Amino acid sequence: MTSIGILGAGRVGTNLAGKLSVAGHHVTLGGRTSGGTAARAAGVAPRIAFADQRTTARSADIVINATPGDSSLARLTDLRTELAGKILIDVSNATRDADDGLPHDLCYPGSSLAEKLQAALPDTHVVKTLNTMLFMVMTAPETLATPPTVYVSGDDEKAKKTVTGLLADLGWQPAWIEDLGDISTARATEAMILVVPHILRRHGFKPFAVSLSR
Repeated sequence: MTSIGILGAGRVGTNLAGKLSVAGHHVTLGGRTSGGTAARAAGVAPRIAFADQRTTARSADIVINATPGDSSLARLTDLRTELAGKILIDVSNATRDADDGLPHDLCYPGSSLAEKLQAALPDTHVVKTLNTMLFMVMTAPETLATPPTVYVSGDDEKAKKTVTGLLADLGWQPAWIEDLGDISTARATEAMILVVPHILRRHGFKPFAVSLSR
């Protein structure tokens, strides 16, 4: 059992919290306030703790960033002390949205949120993953008609191995996990978000992942 803190109590954060809790991990879901987070996530899963984000980051062994990507850098930089020495799994995409609320452009062209986080948090092992799919696929990849791909980027091999183990707990088979290399490769997967709004406008909000076919 691992102590996992999830920053962000929206659809992504609560979805991950539920599945990881059922898998046997001790999960704390962190929102702006502990009370508001508990109210929003009521009924997600038993045994989930609720706290503010600073307490969540401080108390967990592994932290997942599921906060809005356009504000993640400032938010997590403020938690530098709490995140020191820990693995930070970044599942967010930093985008500027169009009028319909769908991603329109990248906040960090020529770079990535994951790279910015790693530079701002030198004592933290940042691993990018799960950012190339709709949120429901993160915890139920087997529900897609064709095997999906989840990409992993990070500088620390041990941290990536730990994250791969958590991906298995979420239902990802080894053949579906693609280790792209160091954290700079996250700029490729973050750019994949730009295809998402076009797919959603044409086909609606149906589960999919941007995957490799071999």
